[in-house]
Amino acid sequence: MNANVAVENIPGISLWNDPTVSVAARVDALIGAMTLQEKTAQLYGVWVGASDQGGEVAPHQHDMEEAVDLDALLPTGLGQLTRPFGTVPVDPALGALSLARTQMRIAATNRFGIPALAHDECLAGFAAWGATAYPVPLSWGATFDPDTVRRMAAAIGRDMRSVGVHQGLAPVLDVMRDARWGRVEETIAEDPYLVGTIGTAYVQGLESAGIVATLKHFVGYSASRAGRNLAPSSMGPRERADVLLPPFEMAIRESGARSVMNAYTDTDGMPSAADEDLLTGLLRDTWGFDGTVVADYFAIAFLKTLHGVAADWAGAACTALRAGIDIELPNVKTYGAPLTEAVADGRVPEALVDRALRRTLTQKAMLGLLDPDWNPMPAALDGADLVDPAALRGRIDLDGPENRALARTVAEKAVVLLSNDGTLPLDRPRRIALLGPNADEPVAVLGCYSFPQHIGVRHPGTPLGIELPTLRDTLAAEFPDAEITVARGTGIDDGDLSGIGEAAQVAQEADVALVVLGDRAGLFGRGTSGEGCDVEALVLPGAQQQLLDTLLDLETPVVTVLLAGRPYALGRAVEESAAIVQSFFPGEEGTHAIAGVLSGRTNPSGRLPVSVPRGPGSQPATYLGARLAQATEVSSIDPTPAFAFGHGLSYTRFEWTDLSVDVQEAPTDGEFGLAFTIRNTGGRAGTEVVQLYLHDPVASVVQPVQRLVGYTRVELEPGEGRRVRVTVPADLASFTGRDGRRVVEPGELELRLAASSADPRLTARVTLTGAERHVDHTRRLHTTVGQEPVARD
Repeated sequence: MNANVAVENIPGISLWNDPTVSVAARVDALIGAMTLQEKTAQLYGVWVGASDQGGEVAPHQHDMEEAVDLDALLPTGLGQLTRPFGTVPVDPALGALSLARTQMRIAATNRFGIPALAHDECLAGFAAWGATAYPVPLSWGATFDPDTVRRMAAAIGRDMRSVGVHQGLAPVLDVMRDARWGRVEETIAEDPYLVGTIGTAYVQGLESAGIVATLKHFVGYSASRAGRNLAPSSMGPRERADVLLPPFEMAIRESGARSVMNAYTDTDGMPSAADEDLLTGLLRDTWGFDGTVVADYFAIAFLKTLHGVAADWAGAACTALRAGIDIELPNVKTYGAPLTEAVADGRVPEALVDRALRRTLTQKAMLGLLDPDWNPMPAALDGADLVDPAALRGRIDLDGPENRALARTVAEKAVVLLSNDGTLPLDRPRRIALLGPNADEPVAVLGCYSFPQHIGVRHPGTPLGIELPTLRDTLAAEFPDAEITVARGTGIDDGDLSGIGEAAQVAQEADVALVVLGDRAGLFGRGTSGEGCDVEALVLPGAQQQLLDTLLDLETPVVTVLLAGRPYALGRAVEESAAIVQSFFPGEEGTHAIAGVLSGRTNPSGRLPVSVPRGPGSQPATYLGARLAQATEVSSIDPTPAFAFGHGLSYTRFEWTDLSVDVQEAPTDGEFGLAFTIRNTGGRAGTEVVQLYLHDPVASVVQPVQRLVGYTRVELEPGEGRRVRVTVPADLASFTGRDGRRVVEPGELELRLAASSADPRLTARVTLTGAERHVDHTRRLHTTVGQEPVARD
């Protein structure tokens, strides 16, 4: 077949361009017409940066790669454009024009008129200059609110599509296993059910806007030894099956995710990028995933340079392609000439190239990139003057009022009140001491994959592109009659003690001292949280604990506020702070959210997605520990957290009563129905987060003491009550048994309705009866929850 074949019903249109023909037939025809070089060209990306003048993109020379010659590459085609917006600061409208013009060039240069698929980061919002910076994933988990996260993701996706981007590299579905790991801020929680439900909602939102969501990192990245980035993973097969795989399994079943990214790490000597059992056997053959698998940046080359399982670039390409990686990112290194040569000399069959190519072209066809009326110019530029770039500046707003309102909603729902002796909410204080390194720092609310912290820091003369009010700004608006005095005290991690005396003096003269501590997001050691910013122990960075302890010695009430990317041990503050407010990089509206909680304008409803440790050296530890992971008399290390997973306080009170269970016994393929009443007995409206934990007292293999199997937010006015009904399928009691298969065993269970993993309120003791039953990836994954009003007292 050649490039000029036409179909009868649409004369002059090549078969692969005909939208009336099935996608499979179009793709088969196109593959049949391609040379080997044209095939492999669709299997890699080129890292580029959009032009701030609206011209074509410029290749980005990353420090791990040599320069790319676009002129030499484009005649055979190009699979992907890497991060056109997330590489340099560029006005969104001019970036969209630059991308469109580049797509025209790509399509015009190759024989088949195939454009590239453009991808960018969207971990906490579209990582583009001027785009809304939403809270980080750890804050998503703190909301316990999939619906709000779904709305946020849809907004992010719409912004990305509006400028011509097709794929987003999110969400991270790694379950947090060690809080010392720098990328904790990118994870959603330490619990697989919470990660799965929140992550799936994010994917649904992104995909609803037409963006290809990318599940990452598959699998085990977060289980690295000692919490080190890009280190070997220590997980066994049951931990992988029961803790780390379920979020991916749920998202693939329920979200419509169209891409998966491999993890960098190796497990028991097998790198994920080389693991055919994982990327093909489990992901595709068992779970039925039919999208694309993209390489984490440089992961294929790492098979040679870091893992030592390939002798040369061709060997790395063959290994990854055979395992199931379809697309090399961010640049061409192994899937270009080395792969072509390996096919030519028989080291890898061309059928494997065709397999990856078919998935890639299918995705492009479904995105409309092969249609005859494909137009790279986004609708946002319709009617614009494309000749004068200056006229385009400001035409596209990626941070409009609706986005900011949504960012504030997520941030408000994510703020966690850890402790409170009654000092909060503040009652019209006259003098506020605002202390600490994050008290007046605009970027303190941002994670490491936000544009200002990820890219903007390399362009110090460029404006941030978004408004980032500091906590000083928002407190001044929240308490207009108060005198607010600011003293930094110390830096984030400089260890400077010289300002602590001044901070103490300011605190002594105030009615309340707000000490704002935490992290600075960055990359590879340039921050205290973020990719490559791992820590040896969970102590507050720098001299922040010394500042905090000095303030606690005073008579002035101290409210500790944390703007951080991970939980930290807080020492004396756990018992001696008047209150502790925890926020995980809450995004551009985060300080408004925190100020609202401090004033009482917002009743806090966030819950901890990760435990807060009591001591700094007890890691790795999560609430999912088995009995031997709990405090014992035979070890001097006590891993009991200061604040447990799921914990969070409110300014009102809730009463849980009248538990009923429909049946005490059910078969191993049955279900249990529970109901109880929850009532707001306080004086103001509030939200209780009901959590359901399963405890299996006796099992054939060791189980966690408890694990989350359901949750819901219950919003109640003062005096209002709801009858909450939950249905718990027996499938949720399944685990990986001795033979490696997932099993539901007969026996007793406890279903704990709780306000946190450490605060059970009502417990149902039930029994599964009948034969042991094996289940697979089609099992039921969710507790169903319903609410109905009850009469007021």
